[in-house]
Amino acid sequence: MSDANKTLKKYWNFSTFIEPQGEIIQAVLDKKDVIALLPTGGGKSICFQVPALIKEGVCLVISPLISLIQDQVENLKKRGIKATSIQSGASENEILTLFDNIKYGNYKFLYISPERLQNTLIQKKIKQLTISFIAVDEAHCISEWGHDFRPAFRNITILRDLIPDVHFIALTATANKRVLLDIEKSLNLKETNIFKKSFFKEHLAYQIFTVEDKLKKLQQIFSKTKKTGIVYVNSRKKTVQIAQFLNLNNFKSSFYHGGLNTSEKENAFKNWMTEKTPIMVATNAFGMGIDKENVGIVIHFDIPYSIENYIQEAGRAGRNHKKAFAVLLKNDNDISNQIEFEKKTVPNIKEVKEIHRKLYQYFRISLGEIPENSLGFNLLEFSKIYDFSVSKVDAVLRILANNSIIEITNTYNKKSSIIFHETSKNITFYAINNIYLKNFINSILRTYTGLFEQEVKIDEFLLAKKNNMTSTQVIGYLNRLEKDGILSYHRVQTDSEIRFLIP
Repeated sequence: MSDANKTLKKYWNFSTFIEPQGEIIQAVLDKKDVIALLPTGGGKSICFQVPALIKEGVCLVISPLISLIQDQVENLKKRGIKATSIQSGASENEILTLFDNIKYGNYKFLYISPERLQNTLIQKKIKQLTISFIAVDEAHCISEWGHDFRPAFRNITILRDLIPDVHFIALTATANKRVLLDIEKSLNLKETNIFKKSFFKEHLAYQIFTVEDKLKKLQQIFSKTKKTGIVYVNSRKKTVQIAQFLNLNNFKSSFYHGGLNTSEKENAFKNWMTEKTPIMVATNAFGMGIDKENVGIVIHFDIPYSIENYIQEAGRAGRNHKKAFAVLLKNDNDISNQIEFEKKTVPNIKEVKEIHRKLYQYFRISLGEIPENSLGFNLLEFSKIYDFSVSKVDAVLRILANNSIIEITNTYNKKSSIIFHETSKNITFYAINNIYLKNFINSILRTYTGLFEQEVKIDEFLLAKKNNMTSTQVIGYLNRLEKDGILSYHRVQTDSEIRFLIP
């Protein structure tokens, strides 16, 4: 038995590889640059995890989603494999400690987002590691022709400068010929071995139903099947409405879309994974990295945006190779509704120029001026001030970013911070004289440590939950404490940062 087969048996308890996993693994072991285009559920992770366990050093995995990183790291740990990731918001000391642990603790995997890779300290520490090879997961994000293009992925090639002889494996479940060529060019791959597997799945039945009442059909489907499922819709509002409809009809459901905050997304995902709510109603924000084997049905309530989207989303059913269903519901209004939807959400060139001009106005900078620093940006606030639809502004920002006019970075994981200025004794006296703040102050002191020595990151939503109040009330109380000189409160109010690259 080969080393690869022994590793597969030891950690995954499988005796054989699924074609073409074996060939891909051998190419990685032979130090070849590899692109693997495999269908959803085709075992992409094993293609880099097995050779990483055989080769000396640490496998650096570039992955676009925090949830996907966390999921894969936890799965590896459960198998007794040493894996870790760089948490968003990690301090310099935490990063230094992490890299010492990797270097001297026999770790085999380091997962990192492409955005974190831009940090010069992290680059310096990566250079000091023995890197076996680099795996780029969801590699279609590299290509501007891919449907999930992420500009930060373009900067992965900095690793070529840091580790000149390193080789890459790029993995994706969705890429046409144009995207594959773009991945190869962007990563500067040499004599690339490209592996493809048919997306046809014998166990997956594709069904199309022409129905006027889609909700009634949905009810009929879930009355007949008890399988875990996903219902894809084309708007955030529909995720909430359809989940409510299903729950009212005794089908336990959660909803998921890009507008939820991190904790809401995590709760919805956890409830679905544990099957507390076995049905997930979602936009295509619920996508990359879903690793649940027993999804028995994927329903498209609305027409998908593209064939690539449809194949990938439908392919999330039947990963355990048991009978599963991909269902598309349609009616005569769908095409006209889709055209109308695109008119509302897809900007024309005039709108792109107008929103671009308003960005300068919003930040109070002269047209043509390029600020040195990134600027905090609130999408909802901007859209409201200038009376644009949020979806159009979001689309324009993507267009500007894809064309390297701006760089936009999500800051959802940035936290507000506080530091106390008064002594513990003085705070006690203050609380006695301001009795309505007493329980709130005690809650802060119980929840966080080090508040008198340094700025400590806090979560206003967590404090609100602990004190049975709204986050607005929490912010108000913190502002009052700051006004009275008890503490300093640095509140994060933006959901992203924008950097202007060209006028």
